[in-house]
Amino acid sequence: MVQPEHALALYTTSRYDPDLNKSYSRLVLLDASSGESTPLTPEMEGERISSPMWLDQGVAGYVFKGALYQHNLTPNTNGTLLFNTTVGISSATYRQKTATLFFTADVFPDGNISSVPEHKEQERSRRDSAQVFDNLWARHWNKWMTLEKPNLFAAHVPLVTNSSGGEVNLMRQLTPTKDPLLRWQVEGYAVSSNGEHAAFVVRNPGPDIAWSTNVDIYLVACNSSNSQPKLLTDAYKGIASNPSFSVDGSAIAWLQMEKPGYEADIRRIFIHNITTGETRSIARSWDLSPHFMLWSADSQSLHTLVQIQGDTQVVSIDIVTEKRTVLAKGGSVSSIARLGNEKLLAVYSSTTEPADVYVINLSDTAAPMQRLTHTNEDKLQDVYLGDAEDFWFQGALNEPVHGWMIRPYGFNASLKYPLALLIHGGPQQANSHSFSFAQWNPNMYASAGFVTVQINFHGSPGYGQKFTDSIQEQWGGYPYEDLMKGVDYVLGTYSFVDPKRMVALGGSFGGYMANWINANTDRFAALVSHDGQFDMVSGYYTTDELWFIEHDVGGVPFSKEGRPKYEKFNPERLASKFKTPTLFVHGANDFRLSLEQSLAPWTLLRRRGIPARLVYFENEDHWINHAGNSMRWYQEVLAWIAQWTSDISVPALSISPQKI
Repeated sequence: MVQPEHALALYTTSRYDPDLNKSYSRLVLLDASSGESTPLTPEMEGERISSPMWLDQGVAGYVFKGALYQHNLTPNTNGTLLFNTTVGISSATYRQKTATLFFTADVFPDGNISSVPEHKEQERSRRDSAQVFDNLWARHWNKWMTLEKPNLFAAHVPLVTNSSGGEVNLMRQLTPTKDPLLRWQVEGYAVSSNGEHAAFVVRNPGPDIAWSTNVDIYLVACNSSNSQPKLLTDAYKGIASNPSFSVDGSAIAWLQMEKPGYEADIRRIFIHNITTGETRSIARSWDLSPHFMLWSADSQSLHTLVQIQGDTQVVSIDIVTEKRTVLAKGGSVSSIARLGNEKLLAVYSSTTEPADVYVINLSDTAAPMQRLTHTNEDKLQDVYLGDAEDFWFQGALNEPVHGWMIRPYGFNASLKYPLALLIHGGPQQANSHSFSFAQWNPNMYASAGFVTVQINFHGSPGYGQKFTDSIQEQWGGYPYEDLMKGVDYVLGTYSFVDPKRMVALGGSFGGYMANWINANTDRFAALVSHDGQFDMVSGYYTTDELWFIEHDVGGVPFSKEGRPKYEKFNPERLASKFKTPTLFVHGANDFRLSLEQSLAPWTLLRRRGIPARLVYFENEDHWINHAGNSMRWYQEVLAWIAQWTSDISVPALSISPQKI
């Protein structure tokens, strides 16, 4: 969060202590003119500090454990409580002009924060634990549906100590639903700079919520508790996202998928004039799909983040001429903020660099970004981080496909090395030249002695929408062909890769692909399938978001026309052909792909006498979210692939309790 007139910014850092199994976070002040960072708070244990904001000149704010604190910028001191409620708040922002705090909070069907404790007490005093569902969803992502839903609130919060109450539910005037478990819930929001308007993102809570992508944006005035929200996106039944107000408050822009039922459709840019009510779409000839927008200081351009051939670039679009200008390329920018009229602050990372804060000079777009922070530099001095070497090859449909390779630690061209093929999920996602602290950082495998390869197969974004769309009804077709041809290219180009010591690993769709590989080739010595799909039919009936699989496979498995499409690329149909040793990893709370999708192929391999291992995390979902579990994940995975590539041994990971 930037205070442009003083070139000051707020950000948070976090670290994990493996010895204590505890996480810590703190609020940090950045002087963008000097690059100096000053810790404002001590390290806070437990829930991470979030929503850094400016409450006034020289007064910072942040949310910790569900309450808002103010801080006078004295280094290494605790903030003072400014606002709290009977429930925790999150995703907060503040508008100084109106002294208004905007936040989300989970409430029951009456929409009131004050009544939440009473409702919870009624739940606790029930003599039974039955949950009754008449509509999908019964569960979503990692939780069973309850009566509590996140709503958007506004509260007048002057800079005095410990105020509470007086909040207004900005979604109260939306039409009530018949099923209290299917209610409006906010998925994102934006507030104009003067605090007069808010725009919120909600999924239409109809009985078809599990197979519809009808996500809308509403505009609401913030000066009245009875303001009627105005629907801005009624012309389309696809996903609307990322509302963003112009600095002068005259317009709001958002990203719109126009095709119903398709979550990877191209995002078009729409602009709505708040005064005239006119809505228009710009840059429709652009064949790439931005995922974030920020208005320029003069409200004449939109700065976007967009994936382009493995990078996440900053591209500015003039809203009148529609001219596009690349402001930053190479590596990946994950967020941007205005720094005065002529600069942007950007959070940037690459394959070899964890995220840090940089400055982009808008008046000299040819100039390189200026680095301001070096958060992890001292901790990485003795860590091997190999850079990505890009390559292209002819893949499916005889079209060019992009990939890259990282050479292993201590590389010697005269030796032969095993290969680790990392397969991305989505499938309409993409590998990127970025730094990850999660499970798929390619340098973790390169550090363990593997030539590490990543390939953006057909279906990946960043190569034109046609390339992304091509995966429909081709899950085991074009992507599999791309991956095998990509491996062939690497083997034919680099003599230091040992074709007899190759492994393939993937999560989500990458886990499905590991299962599909097992059914179709024995060229890999071992596989890893993390939360991957094994049975396309049962996977349909147990997943949460039906629109995704219905679009990608092309129908429903209970129809005469649809069933053959589900069986065509179904790994379970080819279960008798599985022969490669496989490590399966799954979280108990993964409701996108339920635990049975790993239990089933693990049972298959064990019953047939094929080496297999199951790693089960009882407190994880589709992802590994806990730092200790992430360390154990790497230990299990690296040990497994080392075991099947002979002469590599992987010691137990030892990570010092430093901020990473």
